[in-house]
Amino acid sequence: MVRKFLLSLVIMSNLESLGQDTIPPTPDRVYGELFIDVQEARIFPDGKTFVDCVPRRDPAEIVKDYLAAKRNPAIKFALDLFVKENFDLPVNPAGNYKSDPNEDISTHIKSLWKVLRREPDQAVKGSSLLALPHPYIVPGGRFREIYYWDSYFTMLGLKESGENDMIENMVKNFAWLIDTYGHIPNGNRSYYLSRSQPPFFSMMVELLASVKGDQVMVTYLPQLEKEYQYWMAGADKLEPGNASGTVVRLKDGTIMNRYWDEKSIPRQESYKEDLETAISSKRNKPNVYRHLRAGAASGWDYSSRWFSDKRNISTIETTDIIPVDLNSLLYKTEQVIARAMLITKNEKGVALFESYAEKRRQAIDQYCWHNEMKFYTDYNFRKQKMTNTITPAGLFPFCFFPQRQGYLSVVARQAAEVVQKKLLQPGGLQCSEYNTGQQWDAPNGWAPLQWMAVTGLARSGQIGLAKEIANRWLQLNEKVYKETGKLMEKYNVADLSKPAGGGEYKAQDGFGWTNGVYLAMKEWLKE
Repeated sequence: MVRKFLLSLVIMSNLESLGQDTIPPTPDRVYGELFIDVQEARIFPDGKTFVDCVPRRDPAEIVKDYLAAKRNPAIKFALDLFVKENFDLPVNPAGNYKSDPNEDISTHIKSLWKVLRREPDQAVKGSSLLALPHPYIVPGGRFREIYYWDSYFTMLGLKESGENDMIENMVKNFAWLIDTYGHIPNGNRSYYLSRSQPPFFSMMVELLASVKGDQVMVTYLPQLEKEYQYWMAGADKLEPGNASGTVVRLKDGTIMNRYWDEKSIPRQESYKEDLETAISSKRNKPNVYRHLRAGAASGWDYSSRWFSDKRNISTIETTDIIPVDLNSLLYKTEQVIARAMLITKNEKGVALFESYAEKRRQAIDQYCWHNEMKFYTDYNFRKQKMTNTITPAGLFPFCFFPQRQGYLSVVARQAAEVVQKKLLQPGGLQCSEYNTGQQWDAPNGWAPLQWMAVTGLARSGQIGLAKEIANRWLQLNEKVYKETGKLMEKYNVADLSKPAGGGEYKAQDGFGWTNGVYLAMKEWLKE
């Protein structure tokens, strides 16, 4: 029964992909039964390893030989040996890099950009890697490809390092992904194409424009609009009280957005974990897979933000939730598109996108500002109520909203008090109030959330708290670097003597967005 169920998932994946010949096939389509056997047997402790392997010969021949050997009783068959003979295993960036903990941390980061740099890719048949036309920076560790929202924070550090050509190359890569696939995927892997991530492309374009001038806004306006169309697809046909893809139309007709993934099968890179979660949940399996995938699209994989009981991943309900950070980022996108259209003197376009932005701002205030908690939270549109979850995501509106008649500073002061009571720890901001064992919960803190929190609080008048968070975060980065010679993807901000943990894999070092935020935050504190 288990074997039939697993094979049916591959069939489902193949059916979902019919008619999409331009989309590179995912590993389950390429390798079929071999893929399932490797992931189910945990040949590699990390499920991402096999889907990142590069075949040494034609994948069809590999599969043919595998099935023949497996089904021949006269052959003594070792699955792990077969894989190692037929595939090149992925190599982690910075894996052999040796740093000097006595070296200045900023100097270390600037030299590390070379280690994390990747040249333009060459496509390999059967590989999951989507070949990019320009150089780029990878995060590090098991993350051997470009990641969408990571890259904005990496770019902040590249700017401080004077690596402006690399910023432009990465923006060009993202524009190429939009033109090629209609959106920016989670990362440049075939198995990431069914979802995106927090939409920071507009901020990347703005960052590049700050270096090269406003004409950059015009250059990338077509891709800004295409990405926006991806997020808003189907909005015009959606009836009140319904959702489709990334779009939700509330009962009063208000349009907002959610995280979404086109597939409802286990993630390729976390296959066994998703199977186990779905089974333990005793819920409809495709629905659970969709929620898990949407959680990965959020970048917060995983967090009590998405759990109905705030404790257990088996209660995940990501697609039922309108996230405050996602909608704040789309508000920013609408603003940037309007700004680009202003440069081109497209007055009708400016008016249209300014109206979209204003409607979204009002919607966020209406549905996400919690009057009792004095904080922005997510909104569960299925249950028609706020989630009551305090996280740094609730500070995203302060990064973008207009400072109209002092209103923003008033609510920011209220939110700042909540931050100090619920999130502030010795090493910076923790992800939530809850310690669930998930990596995007207490006691962990992450560089992108520190940067957005500091930016939002400072912009809305809470400069003292912003500086306090920045100083605590930088001191923790420096402490761990002095002890280990590494910058990590995440940190334990509550107990500075312990490393961060949780999640589906070991903590990684490298690390793109931590490097970027460190340099940018250090420079910001000097101003």
